[in-house]
Amino acid sequence: MSLPSLSPASASTAAPTQAELLDFVRRTAADTELIASLPLDPEGRTWVRLAGPGGSEAWLIGWPPGTGTGWHDHADSVGAFVTAAGELKENALAARLPTDGWKTLELSDGVDRERRLTSGKGRAFGRHHVHEVLNESPDRHAVSVHAYYPPLPRIRRYSRTGRTLRLEQLERPQDWQ
Repeated sequence: MSLPSLSPASASTAAPTQAELLDFVRRTAADTELIASLPLDPEGRTWVRLAGPGGSEAWLIGWPPGTGTGWHDHADSVGAFVTAAGELKENALAARLPTDGWKTLELSDGVDRERRLTSGKGRAFGRHHVHEVLNESPDRHAVSVHAYYPPLPRIRRYSRTGRTLRLEQLERPQDWQ
C-alpha cells in the first residue's frame, strides 16, 4: 500500500521554503505583462504588493537609475528576489550577525560579497541576511520581484563606514503604510 501524496492544497498550508520563494519570484519575473504594468517613477522607487505563496509577502519593485535600499536586513524572515528587467547589484555580508543588543559592530575582513543580477537572475537568503540592493545604471530602470516569509515583522537599517556597521533604525510594517 502506498502513502497518498500531498495535494497542492495541503502543501500550500506549509511555510514556503527559500527554494519555493525563489521559484515564485522567478516565475513572477517571467510574467512580462505584469512587469510592464508597474508604473515607473524617475525620482523614486515604486512598488506593488503581490500575493505570495503560502502566506508570504511579495512585492514588485521599480528602481530608477541610481537608487538603492541602503544596508538592511529582514529580521526573522527568509526571502528571495529576482531581477525582472535591467540589472541590480547586491552587496551582502557573509557573516552571521548578532540579532539584538548591539548598536555598532566591527566587521571582519573577507565578509563582503557582491553579486550582479541581470534580468532573470536572483537569489534566496536566510534570516538576518544583511545586504543592500542598488540600480547603478545611469539611465535605465530596473524591476525586481521579492518574496518574504513570514511577512516582514521589521527591517533593521544600518549605516556602514569602512568595516564599521551601525544600527540606525528599526522599521515596522506600520511605518511603510
